[in-house]
Formats: sequence, structure tokens, C-alpha cells
Amino acid sequence: MKAIILNLIAWSTLPIMDGMAKYLSTEMHFLEVVWARYFFMILLSFPLTFIFLRKYLTWPQSFLLQLSRSIFLFSSTICFFYSISVISLAKALTLAFVSPIFVTILSAFLLKEKVGFHRWFAVFVGFIGVLIIIQPGIIKINLASIASLGAGISYAFYIISTRKLTSFDNPFLTLIFTGVFGAIIISIIVPFYWTTPNLYQWILMISLAAVGTFAHFCLILSLNYAEASKLAPFGYFEIVNNVLIGYYFFGDFPNKWLWLGLLFIVSSGIYISFREMRNLK
Repeated sequence: MKAIILNLIAWSTLPIMDGMAKYLSTEMHFLEVVWARYFFMILLSFPLTFIFLRKYLTWPQSFLLQLSRSIFLFSSTICFFYSISVISLAKALTLAFVSPIFVTILSAFLLKEKVGFHRWFAVFVGFIGVLIIIQPGIIKINLASIASLGAGISYAFYIISTRKLTSFDNPFLTLIFTGVFGAIIISIIVPFYWTTPNLYQWILMISLAAVGTFAHFCLILSLNYAEASKLAPFGYFEIVNNVLIGYYFFGDFPNKWLWLGLLFIVSSGIYISFREMRNLK
């Protein structure tokens, strides 16, 4: 029960970060928002890690794999923050939820895991959900929608590389390495798009990172009490607060096609998660 509560707290909190990011992206370049996400996360979390978890601050055993994982998560963040700067939170997040589908596909080809008919069928159902949302040939597909899908695909590669890393490095070291890499790369890029924030924007940027750090801390804690596959279906709870925040603060409410596509994608992802749990038994 403790794992479920912590997991739900995390997925309920992350949409608050997304809402702040969307609001800030209406007033500044989205890359500045990405910078705030990474820079202040390190500023907040690294001192705590140094004090309480200093033993994990070692050089990674698999540097190239750590680097690849960091690149995938960084790409996912860039794509997602760009997408929410253009389209609704609900649509962006729903399209990004294709990640469990692509994790299944990549597991078969990169990890050589056995994927049976049931999971391939679930992948097909999820793909139908994506087509329902973007409606190719009926409405014009924009770059933001493609970026949302890119965020989900990049996140799937991130999950696959994380699976490989579990046998090499400690998860706390992996978390720190990922944050430091992202902060360095975005700090090199962001000066070309920089506009000086006002005091209110600075507060929001720091708050955004604090909320995101707290949410990920809850996720890590939840994984200490239960297996990732058993907690995976709870990730879809994120869409609830995401829809509420999008509607209340931005006037965005999902249309019937988004709801229908969401049903297909979520059903597919939950089914895949339950099949993974069954295989672990």
C-alpha cells in the first residue's frame, strides 16, 4: 500500500510541473523552461545526495550506456516541453503515452525478449489509438503532435537503457548522472534563446524544478517497496490531473476523438503491464 500511495503522489504531482512548464512557455522560449527543469533540479537535489547518499557518487561502470540513457531522457524532455508549448496538455501527454507500446517493440528487437501474440495485439490497439487522435488525412498533423510521439519513443529507449543499467550501476547514481548531463547540455544551448525572466518567472522556474524533483523522489521511494512492472499501470493516473489542470488554467478540454484515442492507448498500456506482471510470476 505504501508503494501505491507514493506512486500516486508522484503521478498526481507531475502534471503540476507540466502546467507550470506550459504557462512559462507562453512567456519565454521553451528551451529556457527545459533549462530550469534540469538546472534547478541539480541545484536542489545534488547537495542532499552529497550529504545523505555520498557513497553513490562514484564513476559509472557503464559510462556509454549512462550517456545514451541521459540523451534519450533529454530528448524526451525537449520534445515534450515543446509539444505542450503548442498543443493541449492532455493531447501531448496522451500521445507520449505510446512509450509502453514502444518499450514492448524495442524489448523484442533490442533485448531479445519473447513477445507473444497478446502483447503484439495490444501494440496494434495502441497504434489505432494514436491514429484516432492525430487523424492523418483528416486534420493537418503538426510538429507538436509529432514531438509528443517523439517524447514517448525517446522515453521508451530511456526505459530500455535503464533496464540494461540495473545490472551495472546504482539507481541513485543513474539519477544523478542523468540530471548533471541534461543540465550541462541545456546550459550550453539556452544562451542562444535566453530572455531574462522577471521575479515571478524565476519563482515559477524554481517551483517547477522543485515539484518535478519531489515527484521523482516519490517514484524512487515507491520502487523500494514494489516492482516497477506492478506499479506501471498507475502511471496513467497522471492523465487525470493533467486534464483538470489543462481545463481549469488553459481552457483545454479533450474532444471525443482524444477521449477515444486515450481509451485505446491506456487500455493497450495497462494490458501490456499486466502481461509483464504475469510473466514475472
